[in-house]
Amino acid sequence: MTLPNLDPDLLRTFVAVADSLSFTRAADRLNRTQAAVSAQIKRLEQRLDARLFARSTAHVQLSEQGDMLLADARRILSLHDAAVARLAGRSAGIHLRLAIMEDYGTKHLPHILAEMSERFPSARIDVEVGLTSRLLKRLGRSFDAVIAMHAAGSPDGELICREKAVWVAAADRHVENIDPLPVALSNPDCLFRNWASSRLDEARRSWRLAYVSPSFTAVEAIVERGLAVSVMKASLVSTRLRTIAPPHLPSLPAAEIRLHRAGGLGVQTHELMDQIASRLGDMAK
Repeated sequence: MTLPNLDPDLLRTFVAVADSLSFTRAADRLNRTQAAVSAQIKRLEQRLDARLFARSTAHVQLSEQGDMLLADARRILSLHDAAVARLAGRSAGIHLRLAIMEDYGTKHLPHILAEMSERFPSARIDVEVGLTSRLLKRLGRSFDAVIAMHAAGSPDGELICREKAVWVAAADRHVENIDPLPVALSNPDCLFRNWASSRLDEARRSWRLAYVSPSFTAVEAIVERGLAVSVMKASLVSTRLRTIAPPHLPSLPAAEIRLHRAGGLGVQTHELMDQIASRLGDMAK
């Protein structure tokens, strides 16, 4: 019996759809039309006589056979890309330009980068931290990937984890009883700043902007000293802080952390990003 050939181009499309669980996002990543991506998946399924995805009008999921193929497909493509690079006299090393929100970049990412340096010793990872709205504008131009915060329910990017936005204050001072309430927040295009100001106004709570800084570390230091309250992600609240629940301060919307990838990235780069995203999800629990 003659076994079917596995065309690397078809496998690359399969991995792109498996990574994003979306034919639309896979098409964007590969710089192809959605119809072309669908046709390539159909061709691969016909060659293998296997259904690789379970599809509905709302969701795309790997089938059992697709899940079995995914790890092998990554290995095949990794060997393929390394062989082509060697014959062309080029290094097959990974160079990832990553952008991430400053709080995750300060608290979570350093630990993950240390782990990745052991798993991907030849990888070069350049990191820039900043505000979601500013970083996303440079995806594909300055960055290969952006890890950004969105309001819950956003259709953009790939979901890494869900976060709870919480009010925080110093562990030993009840700053929330001060009138007007002193608040420390980031710049005007920060999602948390917009949520905090609108919810306080809706609750008709008297407040003042006591401290403004784009730096998560600077805002955290002000709050720890009992000079103001602020809003941060629940997974980042240290023992030096405490959360303030309603009705003392108004409830806040839910947030999601999402991964955005530029098109045209290599398989190994996608694998590295998958590992970073997975570890971030674990640390945010």
